Amino acid sequence: MSEQNKAQQGNILDFTITSESGKSADFSAAVVEYRYYESILGNSITAAATIVETGNGPDDKGQVDSLPIRGGEECSIKIEDNQGGSLEVPLLVDTVNNGTPGTQVATYFMSFCTEEQFTNNSERVKKRYEGKISEHVSSIMSDILQTKNEVDVDETSLEYNFSGNNRKPFYVCTWLASKAVPAKGIGGAGGFLFFQTREGFKFKSIDTLFGEGKAEKKFIFNNTGNKVEGKDSNILNYAIQSDTEMTKNLQLGTYSNRTIFFDFLSMNYKVIDFGIEDQEGKVETAGQKGKKYNFCNPKYTQKTKPTRTMTAILDIGVNPKGNGEKQISGWEDEVNEGNFKAEKTQVQTIMRYNQLFTVAIQIIIAGDFTIKAGDLVEVDFPELSKGNPDQVNKETGGIYMVAHVCHRMTPNGCFSSLGLVRDSYGKKGGF
Repeated sequence: MSEQNKAQQGNILDFTITSESGKSADFSAAVVEYRYYESILGNSITAAATIVETGNGPDDKGQVDSLPIRGGEECSIKIEDNQGGSLEVPLLVDTVNNGTPGTQVATYFMSFCTEEQFTNNSERVKKRYEGKISEHVSSIMSDILQTKNEVDVDETSLEYNFSGNNRKPFYVCTWLASKAVPAKGIGGAGGFLFFQTREGFKFKSIDTLFGEGKAEKKFIFNNTGNKVEGKDSNILNYAIQSDTEMTKNLQLGTYSNRTIFFDFLSMNYKVIDFGIEDQEGKVETAGQKGKKYNFCNPKYTQKTKPTRTMTAILDIGVNPKGNGEKQISGWEDEVNEGNFKAEKTQVQTIMRYNQLFTVAIQIIIAGDFTIKAGDLVEVDFPELSKGNPDQVNKETGGIYMVAHVCHRMTPNGCFSSLGLVRDSYGKKGGF
């Protein structure tokens, strides 16, 4: 059976929605399209369905009004790909939009989200926090969001004191991710991601994700459509979204940048220049190791000529440790040390985020519901050559991170669309 035929199979095992009144309805036969989304840039799982029904709900009426569905209803949704992989995540109804209402047939669109998405809008981070950033995130997820899902938090090294200021939990966790540094200490590997997958919430270092180095799946694109030994699936279609964007990268300071940090307590400032040479040997990359300028032209990466200038204010003397007398007695140390070493971490974090999306491609494969956001996959593309047509491209091929994933089901197809990103070229281990 060809890969294309495989992509045309899938099954909705369950699609039951239960209202607050206790009534339940199975929408399986009415769903004409279902999409499930995860993203490393998204704090919550989302899903969407297109539904066509003919008044076969309770009392022979439309199911939306018969249950009724008014938002927040519990959903039991389970789908299966052709390889036997299933996907089941507790979701709640978020929105219902009428497409083409009618007296005999109605088409409408329904979106879903997790319970934490609703809680995030009703709870606020208010108290003052002291300690490591990883401890703050764990505390917010358990005490404020009160999630029942697993929370996978990478340990961070620096301590950071702050007040919640009545901000939403997801916002605070994402904000803390931009300040976090891995437990191994300050180097060139700043930058964390806060996102949700079916396994739970993740607060992960970019360096840790790439450092794991093991591809969950291996894919290849060829012109024959035949299955290749050693590969999990063929790529049915792909598009290169970003490969070489020098002007944009220079504007973002991806290769070198300068930050002016103002200290209003001493009425002074610091100028910090940071370039990719400061990252050398300190970060885990997706591509080939040993190439200093793996993703850019060294002519435009000089640290002495930063391509982006930023400003920031140091919070010297803000939020000293402890309470009352302890804060007063330790205030002088706080002035000397500062609450957070922003001048050593912020510059590398900004650069790392930009580098993560140096190469971005979109691929479509036969439905594989085991793939999650944040997974590493290995992808191979054919090399443009007059010689051996089976030769793979050693520059574009290699390890990629799944930044976004959409598992899509229709009556005629079951596909997985993957947004893949990487920070460098080539395969690890060299040619």
